[in-house]
Amino acid sequence: MKVVEHYSRAEEPLISFEIIPPKRGGSVKKVFDLLDQVMKYDPPFIDVTYHAAESHYEELSDGTIKRHIKRKRPGTIGLCAAIMHKYGVDPVPHLICEGFTKEETEDALIELNYLGIDNVLAIRGDAAENSVQRLKNGTTNKYAVDLVKQIKDMNEGRYLDDITNAQETNFCVGVAGYPEKHFEAPNLDFDIQMLKNKVDSGGDYIVTQMFFDNEAFFRFVDKCREAGIECPIVPGLKILTRERHLNFLPKYFHLNIPEELSDEVQANPTEARNIGIEWGIQQCTELLEGGVPGIHFYIMGDPTPALNVIDGLPMGHKAVGK
Repeated sequence: MKVVEHYSRAEEPLISFEIIPPKRGGSVKKVFDLLDQVMKYDPPFIDVTYHAAESHYEELSDGTIKRHIKRKRPGTIGLCAAIMHKYGVDPVPHLICEGFTKEETEDALIELNYLGIDNVLAIRGDAAENSVQRLKNGTTNKYAVDLVKQIKDMNEGRYLDDITNAQETNFCVGVAGYPEKHFEAPNLDFDIQMLKNKVDSGGDYIVTQMFFDNEAFFRFVDKCREAGIECPIVPGLKILTRERHLNFLPKYFHLNIPEELSDEVQANPTEARNIGIEWGIQQCTELLEGGVPGIHFYIMGDPTPALNVIDGLPMGHKAVGK
């Protein structure tokens, strides 16, 4: 089922999760152990991140330099197929611009279509220092809107090559939104116009970057509606669990941590996990009372904090996701 269908049919707000594939050589059992814990909350779908290839250089004995290219976390498509088969849950693989040609993107979409996976999240992806750049001859989608357009074209039977009677795909496309604006955007209004371009180009729903300030989220939603964006907007949350998150999360995700939360963690750093969970409970309660269609948790490798938050919701919200 498509993500937007899950939301349109739901009688209660939905709970969903996002995970990352294991590192090269890692065991998929750890992923299944993680998923076993979240399945009791009946998530309608599970997001699986995609990762660009990275490069490093080795100096050989003869003094020459050899470049090695490797994807540290391969297997997104295979993991999505395994999730669908093992749990009967819709997987949502991420597709990214960074490090992939349009041809590679088309190949991935064809594979997903063959597998019966009809949901994707289209994002640009941030460039790491050692990520593999592929910008020659304009063969890479530069921005997420370009990726959305490519997926939309395939949904209408238009492939990169002119193929007669090409099969139309049927992907539901999620796009990313930024309640506190994308760090490259000059202001929030500009960023929302870029978001509208993605939706108008074929985006079916929006899931937000993580945030800790609900006022920023509700202001963002209001501005989106004023701009004519009518699709579901789903808040994405990560639970703060350690003091170093106060610096790490703003640095890498370009978000604001409210003074009240940072002061409390700094005053009692050994209790950071419990403080973060309590903050998450308050956030979720307010978001649910505000009428969000669901909550999307970024759990990465450890679901426990998010599950503690769900278990701590007031009784009136215990049925969330079930």
